[in-house]
Amino acid sequence: MSDTNPVQGSCLCGSVTIKAELPSSDLGVCHCSMCKKWSGGPLLAVDCQTSVEISGEEHISVFNSSDWAERGFCSNCGSHLFYRLKETQQYSVPAGIFELPPEVTMTHQIFIDEKPTYYSFANETRNITGLELVTEFSGE
Repeated sequence: MSDTNPVQGSCLCGSVTIKAELPSSDLGVCHCSMCKKWSGGPLLAVDCQTSVEISGEEHISVFNSSDWAERGFCSNCGSHLFYRLKETQQYSVPAGIFELPPEVTMTHQIFIDEKPTYYSFANETRNITGLELVTEFSGE
């Protein structure tokens, strides 16, 4: 994959479209309790940084899921659209929203300590606990 790769996609009903420039071919998985409740299982997402263009914003509802992040969904069909950090406006978008290029690879899993035992992924990934993730981002 080149330095960035343009991708686009939409919600289930097509009311909201998202275009982004993926900075890498990495796909991540989150096993935290909020993502599991939000998606019904692990959240497979791509990091879009801040290079996101959204059309159909009048169909987006935003839920403040924590002090630091919010989650957007289509108010028509309920599709999950993004997880966005409030301070930096950095987007993680569910992988299924986009037509992703074949070189995209699952490279890491976060909150691995909250992953239930009833599923596993076969490929090797970097596995990061919740504490390790918080420590990495807080610079401690």
